[in-house]
Amino acid sequence: MSLPTVRSSWRRWMASTRKPTFKPATDPRQSKAGRPGGDSGEVISAQRSVEPEVDSKVTGTTKVTGAAKAGKTSAAGNVIAFPEPKNRRQRRLVLWTLSVVAVVVGALIAGAVFSPVLAVRTITVDGTSLVTPDAVRTALAGLEGKPLPQVTEQEINELLKPLVQVRSATMEARPPSELLVHVDERIPVALLKQGDSYVMVDVDGVQLGATQDLATVALPLIDAGVGTTNTELFKAIAAVLDTLPADILARMSTASAASPDAVELKLVDGKTVVWGNAEDRELKAKALEALLRMPPDPKVPVSVYDVSVPRHPFTK
Repeated sequence: MSLPTVRSSWRRWMASTRKPTFKPATDPRQSKAGRPGGDSGEVISAQRSVEPEVDSKVTGTTKVTGAAKAGKTSAAGNVIAFPEPKNRRQRRLVLWTLSVVAVVVGALIAGAVFSPVLAVRTITVDGTSLVTPDAVRTALAGLEGKPLPQVTEQEINELLKPLVQVRSATMEARPPSELLVHVDERIPVALLKQGDSYVMVDVDGVQLGATQDLATVALPLIDAGVGTTNTELFKAIAAVLDTLPADILARMSTASAASPDAVELKLVDGKTVVWGNAEDRELKAKALEALLRMPPDPKVPVSVYDVSVPRHPFTK
């Protein structure tokens, strides 16, 4: 045997007796069939890389293992997405719904306020006796063509100020185009003589009209000695007359007062009503009404009704 042959045999023997420095891989997937060449020996591996696990039941698809997911999450910056709380989603849905409703309602209101479809075309008036409905409609003519939702009672009362007979007015909108105005007129309580005519006045002394004939108006004539409507005597007399029911007021002929505490009334039949001061006016009015409704007694004629002490009225 030659020397080269001996050296080659020595090297092969040394290689076969050298022990491996790495542990064999125990992965069951590294089977005989999985290695090229079909060698049945063990595979030496120092590191194992993570690969997607192939789902054997579904061909062509892969199932990502937990390690792969963790690796992907780590690569994305360790961001973990949590599901949104249910109450937050509900709150957002409610806010969105309310916003939509508010927009719709606002649009409807704006359409109603500015729509020419609801413009005033007809003005109807009731509650008038001292002033004519035509006079009221003429004063409110500026409202024609204005949308009903834009008309206010304050505006109506401002337009009716020139009509002194009107104390106040209320409105009622009747879509699509009718405006109903309820007029509250001042109530005349007496007549004042001015020159050759007689002026109707209310409790505030506002002049509501004039007449030439006393018989045409069933109101008492206030004594000329009272003077102007700004005096204390006029205020005392007017307050008494304003308290009387309409049917009793129509039976009065005159009203006078020596002082604010000594008001006297005269009936059309000549009888006198001693009223006194302006206190307890409502109670005195009820007492006088009761006395006037008493059946007359021919044996005891009555010329004076005294209600100055309303809890103890008497006649004489």
